[in-house]
Amino acid sequence: HFNAPSHVRRVIMSAPLSKELREKYGVRSCPIRVDDEVTVATGRAKGNSGRVVKCYRKKFVIHIDKVQREKANGTTVNIGIHPSNVIITKLKLNDDRRKT
Repeated sequence: HFNAPSHVRRVIMSAPLSKELREKYGVRSCPIRVDDEVTVATGRAKGNSGRVVKCYRKKFVIHIDKVQREKANGTTVNIGIHPSNVIITKLKLNDDRRKT
């Protein structure tokens, strides 16, 4: 999957839905996108929640607005997290996604 094109990486970068969303939509996971609200389920940032600000398909990571670390020069940067390590708690619904 390392040489997969961008439209295939979108599907690979799926994240599980919360139990409430699973009941509502009848789907276990969904491709993640910018402006979805997520909670980190595993890893160093476990328990943090926030909004997805960037989906970096080339590196298979997402960036969440409240999951940051401080660099040596004092600036803060977002930590890259694999989508399988987060749980989607709120979907950004536009016309394309509402149909699903």
